[in-house]
Amino acid sequence: MTRPGDTPMPLNTEPNLARPDDFYEALIDMHRDLSDAQSQSANAQLILLLANHIGDLAILQEAMTHARAGVLARAGRQPAADPAAAA
Repeated sequence: MTRPGDTPMPLNTEPNLARPDDFYEALIDMHRDLSDAQSQSANAQLILLLANHIGDLAILQEAMTHARAGVLARAGRQPAADPAAAA
């Protein structure tokens, strides 16, 4: 968690999991036997728990921007211009 006066760490987008296959398996297991609605709820709860753990709004906003851009790129769409960058 970043405290006032601290310099926040930049968002790490490089592979950083010691055991990525184990993480992926655990993530899949979390969704096992859940309905689509329950799976979406589990994802939302996981996101909020991790966001609370990170605790830095700037890092969270950067992560959300990356996630959205990735989804749009896979759909063949370009993300909308960043309003903050245009200012």
